[in-house]
Amino acid sequence: MKKRLSTVFLVLLVLCLVSSVALAKTIDLTIFHTNDTHAHVEEGKYAGMGFAKIATIVKQARKEVTNVLLLDAGDTFHGTSFANLNEGKSIAKIYNKLGYDVLVPGNHDFNYGHHRLAKLNKMTEFPIISANIVKADNQRAFRFQPGEIKNINGVKVAILGLTTPETTYKTHPKNVAGLEFKDPIKTAKGMVNLIKKKSNPDLIIALTHLGLSEGSKYTSKRLAQEVPGIDLIVDGHSHTKLEKGKLINNTPIVMAGEYTESLGVVNLTIKDGKLVKGRADLITKEEAANVKKDKKMLQLIADIKAKNKEITSTVIGKTAVKLNGAREDIRTGETNLGDLVANAMLEAVVADIAITNSGGIRASIPQGKITKGEVLKVLPFNNYVIVKKVKGRVILEAIEHGISKYPAHEGLFPQVAGLSFMFNPSQPAGKRGLALQINDNPIDPDQYYKVAINDFMAAGGDGYRMFKEAKTIQEAGSLDEIVIDYIKERGVVALEQDGRIIPIEREGNHYEYTIKWGDTLSELSLWLEIKMSKLIKLNKIKNPDLIYAGDKLILPSN
Repeated sequence: MKKRLSTVFLVLLVLCLVSSVALAKTIDLTIFHTNDTHAHVEEGKYAGMGFAKIATIVKQARKEVTNVLLLDAGDTFHGTSFANLNEGKSIAKIYNKLGYDVLVPGNHDFNYGHHRLAKLNKMTEFPIISANIVKADNQRAFRFQPGEIKNINGVKVAILGLTTPETTYKTHPKNVAGLEFKDPIKTAKGMVNLIKKKSNPDLIIALTHLGLSEGSKYTSKRLAQEVPGIDLIVDGHSHTKLEKGKLINNTPIVMAGEYTESLGVVNLTIKDGKLVKGRADLITKEEAANVKKDKKMLQLIADIKAKNKEITSTVIGKTAVKLNGAREDIRTGETNLGDLVANAMLEAVVADIAITNSGGIRASIPQGKITKGEVLKVLPFNNYVIVKKVKGRVILEAIEHGISKYPAHEGLFPQVAGLSFMFNPSQPAGKRGLALQINDNPIDPDQYYKVAINDFMAAGGDGYRMFKEAKTIQEAGSLDEIVIDYIKERGVVALEQDGRIIPIEREGNHYEYTIKWGDTLSELSLWLEIKMSKLIKLNKIKNPDLIYAGDKLILPSN
C-alpha cells in the first residue's frame, strides 16, 4: 500500500532541490481539498472514491510530507440519508476522523437550519469559517469565525472563509432567517487588508463556496480579478472539475468536482516567507482504484450506518390506502404516490407547479404505518428540489417529452402537481398533449412560471434538457426529507389520484375519455379540439349540460 501511494505522490508532489543552507528557509506545503461532497461517504458507481480511500491517501501523505493541510469548500453536511437521518452529525464524525483543518459552509450546509449548523460547528474538532455571514441586524457577528491562522513549521498561513450570497434562495429561506450574506468581494478586500496588517502571514488562502458559474454574480473568478493579495483560492459550489487549477489574474483557483470523484492536491513551496512555486493536481477515482480503504474509517462508517438503521424504523405517519409506486403503473400514468411526491415538492417551495420523473420513485408503500425507511426505499437517489423559472412553452415541451415513450415503462413519464393534462397516445410523439392547465387555467406559452423539479431533471436527466440552462431561483432540501415532513404534518394520508393526468385510450375503432368531476362538455370540446355538436351526436347526448364523472365519452378516431 505504501509503495502504491508513494507512486501517486511522485506524480503529484513538486519537490525542490535546494542547498542545505536554503533548506532551513524553504518549506514545501501540501494542501488536500474537497468540495461539494454532499455526504457521499462511500465509494459507489454514481459516487466517488469515498472517504475510506481519502483517509488512506491523507494518512500516507502526513507520514511522508508532514506539512499537510486538509480543507473543505462546503456543501458537506447534507445530501444523503447517511447524513440527513442524523442532521449532519455523522459527517462531523467522519471529518473529525479524517483530521480536516478548516471548512467553509456552502448553501446546502444550511439545509437543517442555521441553528443546527452552529451545533455542528461545536461538534467538529476544526473551525467552520465564513467572513461574510452576519446577523441581519448587524448587532453581532454570527457564530462562525471569519478565518483561521495556521502555523505550519514556521510558515504562517491565513485562511479566509467566504460563502455564496445565493444561499438566501439556494436553501429554504427559513433556514437562514435572521442572517445576512454580505458581498463576498467587498468582504474579502477588507479582510485581506486586515489580515496583512494584524497577522502579516506568509500565505493567504481564500476558502470559498462561490463557484465559477457564468450566471452567478459572485464567483471565485471575480474574487481573483478584484481582490489583490490572495495567494490561492480553494473553491466549491459549481461542482467544477479543474484538473490543473485555473489561473485568473495570477491567482490560482482549484476545485475538485463533486461527490469525492477527485481529491484535490496543491503543492506549494514557500522560501523566505514568499511563495515561489506551486502546482495543482487531482487524484481521480480511477487513479485511486487500487488504494486500500482505511479500516478504521470503514468501521466508523459501519457503526454510523447501524445507528441509522434504527432511525429508519421510526414511524412518521399512516396511510389509509396503498400508495402505488409500481413500475408498470407509475411509468404509464398518474398514481396516488406520484401525486403525493409532487404535492410535497410543491408545498415545500414557492412555485406554480411541480414535475418529477417517475423513474425516481422506486417502490410502493403498503396501507398502514409509514416508516422513514419506506420513504427512503421510494426515493433512494438523494435528489433535492430545485425551482426553475421558465416560459410556458418549456413546460409544454417537458410534458410532451415525458409522455413521448408511452406506453413503454420509461422513467421519464411525469408525475405532477398544480398541473393537469390529457394526452392522446395515437398521435406522434411531440403532438400528444391536450388541455394543459396550470391551476385550472390554460397554460400560456409566453408567460413565465416557477417549476419545482428534482436536481436530476435540472441537470438534463431522463432527457429533460429543456430545464438545464433555465434560471434557478430556489433550492430546497432533499426530496426524501420533504416527503417525510409532508407525511408527518398530516399524520394520516389517504390520497386517491384525482385525474391530473388523463390518457385518451383507443377502444376498438374509436377513442374513449373518462369524464372527471368538474368537466363540462363545452370545455372538453375546446380542450380536445372537437366540435361540441360532433361529441353530442357521437355519444347520443340528450342534454349537453348533464354529463357524469366516471362515464366514458366516445371520441372520433380522426
